[in-house]
Amino acid sequence: MTGAAGGPVSGTTLIVLAKAPVPGRVKTRLTPPYTPQEAARIAEASLADTLDAVLATPVRRRLLVLDGEPGPWLPPGIEVVPQCTGGLDERIAAAFAACTGPALLIGMDTPQVSPALLAPALADPRPGDAWFGAAEDGGFWALGLTEPDPSLLRGVPMSVAETGRVQRQRLYDAGLTVRELARLRDVDTARDARLVAAEAPHGRFARSLTGATPTGPLSTQPPATDSLTAGPRTW
Repeated sequence: MTGAAGGPVSGTTLIVLAKAPVPGRVKTRLTPPYTPQEAARIAEASLADTLDAVLATPVRRRLLVLDGEPGPWLPPGIEVVPQCTGGLDERIAAAFAACTGPALLIGMDTPQVSPALLAPALADPRPGDAWFGAAEDGGFWALGLTEPDPSLLRGVPMSVAETGRVQRQRLYDAGLTVRELARLRDVDTARDARLVAAEAPHGRFARSLTGATPTGPLSTQPPATDSLTAGPRTW
């Protein structure tokens, strides 16, 4: 099978776990220094850039597992299913359970993601392989399973400093060969947002920061409890 540009199409399902960008419900750690409305616009831009990268990646299925309702930010070509209830480990597990065959899951907090960063996990899926994208905060921004098994996620403590270590060890304990994707910074705080925007200065995310005016210092804040990794991602 080949893509529109003539390149091969991976048989992998590419999953985005996300939350609809509603003021007061997303990017709450950006408030302050940004207003809830500005934080929601930043979140929407981050999600839009992520979905652009997903659309540019040659895979057989593109799946958005969404908490909330789709909006005008959703481009055609993305299948949408609702997130289940429960903790984040359960919601990630359910996302993998919705797939047959290899699957790679990312979130909405790495707008610098690109097809090139995802490509290693898509090129040659082999039985027993897992792909792990570590995040700067000690968690993970991507997880790929050649043979999706929800039990590999259930019970992993989320939103704590050891999330990434525990998840990686869970993969090793299952006898999987764990391969590494690039380490990325994901957006939790206003400082993270500025650093990530500098890495991807031409996207919607960077432009959204240009149009927002922080009212306080770009400092870090204590972790929240709803995250794919160690930081508080409200996916």
